[in-house]
Amino acid sequence: MKSVKEMAVEQKLVQLTKELIELTPEKDQLPLKTVEMLINDEEVQAVQDYANNVSIVRLGFNDHGPVHMRTVCRNALKMLKILYTCGIKTNLESENVGTFADSVTAVILASFFHDFGMTVGRQDHELYSGILAFNMIERVLQTLLPEPANLNRRVIIRSMALEGILGHMGTRKIHSIEAGLILIADGCDMTKGRARIPMEMNSKPSAGDIHKYSANSIEKVKILQGKEKPIKIEVHMSADVGFFQIEEVLLQKINCSPAKHLVEVYAGVEGQELKKYL
Repeated sequence: MKSVKEMAVEQKLVQLTKELIELTPEKDQLPLKTVEMLINDEEVQAVQDYANNVSIVRLGFNDHGPVHMRTVCRNALKMLKILYTCGIKTNLESENVGTFADSVTAVILASFFHDFGMTVGRQDHELYSGILAFNMIERVLQTLLPEPANLNRRVIIRSMALEGILGHMGTRKIHSIEAGLILIADGCDMTKGRARIPMEMNSKPSAGDIHKYSANSIEKVKILQGKEKPIKIEVHMSADVGFFQIEEVLLQKINCSPAKHLVEVYAGVEGQELKKYL
């Protein structure tokens, strides 16, 4: 049974995907078909649910389940929409090997699958995510692009999605804007709602507590069109402990991202002037 929050994020995600498609002259429906298929796929849901169980119940970390993966997807698509509006091409576009719709589809796949490895454990989970996601990515693309003429397209989208999955922790060098946006989108999901469950469950100090307490102070994260750079990220928090989340999580990911030059970051405690980081 899906939670109310999960269904709400899904609705926003579908709407945002439709808006992205409407921006383009091609009106390629592949991104929307991909989102809808992933939302309704029972195996995808089962893996995401179990990943969340391992993360929260067994390991005492924050949300790494269906809400998180859908939120990361929405964050990444917000940034893709801004880049498209600003006339900035993705790597697949600039290299003339794919379309904007292909980039969007790869980002959607990477977002939905990037934490699958949490079903195994935290260490090297990005690698396990790639292993567990490979056949599912192939199944989705074979279903939506079954014609033999689409072989190259399937290979390129699959490869880009895997780059986003394997690179989302910043532990491995990645080289595309698409994969770089997954890193940043993942880092942007740090509001207090994501930390609520483990905060309520754990009463004894544990290794992940600083992340939970810092995330619990993050009131909202806004992804906007910037002035100096295309993408502006604003982080509003209720207490100074939230700066840990920004400096040790978000900025670490942005600094490893090939999309770093496209992002500016502002953060601060509510009621005070925002501090510029990038």
